[in-house]
Amino acid sequence: MRFWIETGRIEPIRLLLVDNGLPYEDVNCSEGWPDSWKPKLAFGQVPQLIDGDFELVQSNTMLRYLGRKHDMYGADVKEGAYIDMINDGVEDFRLTYVKLIYQNYDTGKEEFIAGLPAKFQYLEKLLKASSGAIIKGKKTYADYNLFDLLDIHLLLAPSCLDSFPTLKAFHEEIASRPNIKKYRDTDAWKKLPVNGNGKQ
Repeated sequence: MRFWIETGRIEPIRLLLVDNGLPYEDVNCSEGWPDSWKPKLAFGQVPQLIDGDFELVQSNTMLRYLGRKHDMYGADVKEGAYIDMINDGVEDFRLTYVKLIYQNYDTGKEEFIAGLPAKFQYLEKLLKASSGAIIKGKKTYADYNLFDLLDIHLLLAPSCLDSFPTLKAFHEEIASRPNIKKYRDTDAWKKLPVNGNGKQ
């Protein structure tokens, strides 16, 4: 499996692969991007997943594909829909973060952080109701997207999960999984910028 990569949107997908011991290759397409890479891509953007002769773009489509392929999409259509709901909620949350980072960081950071408890309360309630997981006792593709969302917010505001013990435990559990811990302890991972403009 190969990726034509960018930094931020691919991370939940990398985490899924790393955690489950699935081999992959990153392909950096920054050199020659406008002429050599962009014209080859559906919608002209990265990340892209190449699995044999099958190619996909759109990061959440890629996550759902891997979830289906590797049994991380729930036991039935209702569990699958619930996982999708959580993942879509994570994406709504992420959009507000992206807007802050790229449009309003210097003047809006303090207000954004002050508003985090009102947003995190919903995720806390949902995970608490299922014993601290999206689906109790199962890995889901959305675990990695939620983990990444919490991770980038902890960089922005290190104490933001202190009032949300279920979310904090969820983040700590995934971060401590052997394959993910090993991956995140590497110099290469530590040097990856979170956002394209260097703000976090």
